[in-house]
Amino acid sequence: MINLQPYENPMYFVYLVIALLPIMIAMLRGKQLHWYQTIVSFAFLLLAFGGVKWHEGIALIGYIIFKVVLVGAYFHYRQRENQTWIFCSAVILAIIPLVIVKVTPAVYGHPSLIGFLGISYLTFKAVQMVMEIRDGAIKEFDPWLTLQFLLFFPTISSGPIDRYRRFKADYERVPNPQKYLQLLDKAVWYIFLGFLYKFLLAYVFGTLMLPYVSKMALSYGGISWWLVAYMYVYSMDLFFDFAGYSLFAVGISYLMGIETPMNFNRPFSAVNIKEFWNRWHMTLSFWFRDYIYMRLVFFIMKKKLMKNRIAIANVGYLTLFLIMGFWHGLTWYYIVYGLYHALAIILCDVWLRYKKKHKDKFPSNRFTKLLAIFITFNVVCFSFLIFSGFLDKLLFHNIILR
Repeated sequence: MINLQPYENPMYFVYLVIALLPIMIAMLRGKQLHWYQTIVSFAFLLLAFGGVKWHEGIALIGYIIFKVVLVGAYFHYRQRENQTWIFCSAVILAIIPLVIVKVTPAVYGHPSLIGFLGISYLTFKAVQMVMEIRDGAIKEFDPWLTLQFLLFFPTISSGPIDRYRRFKADYERVPNPQKYLQLLDKAVWYIFLGFLYKFLLAYVFGTLMLPYVSKMALSYGGISWWLVAYMYVYSMDLFFDFAGYSLFAVGISYLMGIETPMNFNRPFSAVNIKEFWNRWHMTLSFWFRDYIYMRLVFFIMKKKLMKNRIAIANVGYLTLFLIMGFWHGLTWYYIVYGLYHALAIILCDVWLRYKKKHKDKFPSNRFTKLLAIFITFNVVCFSFLIFSGFLDKLLFHNIILR
């Protein structure tokens, strides 16, 4: 059986166009083909998790069954009672498989048997549903629709992270042909832009340039201009590769009539680090904000654990980005990456408060905006240098040479 990872091979797009053509024709005629969409989803999941990835496919099946049962069980419980410990238990149970997958490589030195491509994003979706059921925002539980939401194949590997209620509204809505034509127009643009990002720019930065600057930085050792070059080249490769994937996912979703939210919005034009996180990997940023940061801040205020609002916000930032760092992996550079961004946002808040109190001292013009963008860009690129793990590799390389 062949195995094709999402958006990695040009043949993947050929299969996509052929498979989605009946859906597109039906949408233009104001009809839905949910049964056919399910077949297509199954086929492309089979391409991604079949063949040499069959063990990941088995893990995915077990995981999905577990998540649907968990969400359904909590929904039925929530209709009768609302005890906090039951809610917390449901959230912990939803997260445990992901924790195991993240911890296993650090502890045992090999990937977890229950891991598979996209487990993080599926976990975020399931946790989101549990929390919104607790809030009363999700008022009905449909096992089939839950499966469609969790296993929506264009976004399963790397997001964007959709919201259940938004997805449900799109999935159940009978498409307006005029509206769908607009979606088609955007879909084609996003897919072609994705090709530019992923297969041209990411190739130039990641395949042609990165190995060379990496080799030169290692040969010079320590701090050098080649290390600075590596920082910028890696940052560009990371952005264009990930943004390309996200554009493919959004474009394919649009072809299927689902308006999956965008993941990037010109992040390198941000004037400060807070704005950057409102533009970079937006669905993940907003997920962490809504389901971790805001709930933690509300809990601290409700229990009156702290009184100072600034201190509460800072505790929220530290907690949020530490969790984000640990989520990427149990290595020092991911954890430092998280702490770095927490500190950057805390300092950004200090600066914004100071600037607000002394408006007359700080001019606002084109030059100051460009300066703010330049500073933010470099702060972010340095964080990506930490994130890349290259500093760890550089240190290890120098120790060997000595």
